[in-house]
Amino acid sequence: MKFQLVINMERVSPEIDMRDLERHTLEMVQMADAGGFHIVWAAEHHALELFIAPNPFAMLTWFAAHTSRIRLGTAVAVAPYWHPIRLAEEVGLLDLYSRGRVEFGIGSGAFQREFDRMAPGLKQTDGHLYMEEMLPVLKRLWAGDTEHNGKYWQFPLATAVPKPLQKPHPPLWMAARSPGTYDTAVQNGCNILSWPLSRPFSELESYKQRLETALAANPGARRPVFATMRYACVYDRPEQWEIPVSAARRQMARFENLFKNLGDVKHGFPAPVDLDALNSKEFEIESLRQNLMFGTPDEVIRKLKPYEALGVDHFTYCATFGLGFKEQKRSLELFIKEVMPAFAEPEVKGQPVARARQSA
Repeated sequence: MKFQLVINMERVSPEIDMRDLERHTLEMVQMADAGGFHIVWAAEHHALELFIAPNPFAMLTWFAAHTSRIRLGTAVAVAPYWHPIRLAEEVGLLDLYSRGRVEFGIGSGAFQREFDRMAPGLKQTDGHLYMEEMLPVLKRLWAGDTEHNGKYWQFPLATAVPKPLQKPHPPLWMAARSPGTYDTAVQNGCNILSWPLSRPFSELESYKQRLETALAANPGARRPVFATMRYACVYDRPEQWEIPVSAARRQMARFENLFKNLGDVKHGFPAPVDLDALNSKEFEIESLRQNLMFGTPDEVIRKLKPYEALGVDHFTYCATFGLGFKEQKRSLELFIKEVMPAFAEPEVKGQPVARARQSA
């Protein structure tokens, strides 16, 4: 099993200095690069302090200049906010700057609040339609001259300049939860980015089944790399569990505001909702302790083993959920030194055994 890092530039209060946040974010990425993480992902969000990511390509260019091995992914470029030519060219330029390290993730968008500002009049639930039209157009632009007369975009003969170094294009990824999105991903040769939120392991099992169903419905399609994300925190002593659980509850209280589009956001900071009033087992303390990737190194290894057995190819370590800078760094250090070796690929005469499934 390989490992990916999601690291957002995240401010939970105005007291956090943006310069300190910038430095911390880059240092975390450099730790992941040196520690053997396969991919680091940068998101796209707008007008929210929880996710300071107005352009994932700018962030990844910054990461590329300060790292040497880790691959650089968009998770995700929000299709409705882009023109196909511009998006194809941004991918090509980043691939050039990074010497072929790009992983391109595309999605339909997360919050109606952002749609109301970035694509007024568009429903978030219709974002997938833009993504489905966008993907084939991007492939044609990376291949050469093409014109397009679609429902959402139209343009005369054009091509992407520059084109990616990776041929025919960088590995493609899609954020997938609904069964229909799994079909779209398989049909378009996209790897899978999944996120079971704070729900139990059975949620992840259902995502894996959706992938198998999509593959069965599309005979001959390439099996994609299957990745899944959890909030992650590794700590030294068992009694430290309250630190990440409390941070996760605070973060989820803000997420629920955004998911429900309550509108209570001031200066970019979403107000928390009362999780207890929601009466959902998902947010209970014991559920968070069990379902999220929290624990001592041994506990996290035990939690990760069923993921590996299920067929998760890449585990996505989400470092930012309101946890303090010090705790984030210690957690990543422990994960690299004590957890990742338990999932290292076996060696034959000093050489790693080749994986059957690679990023494609």
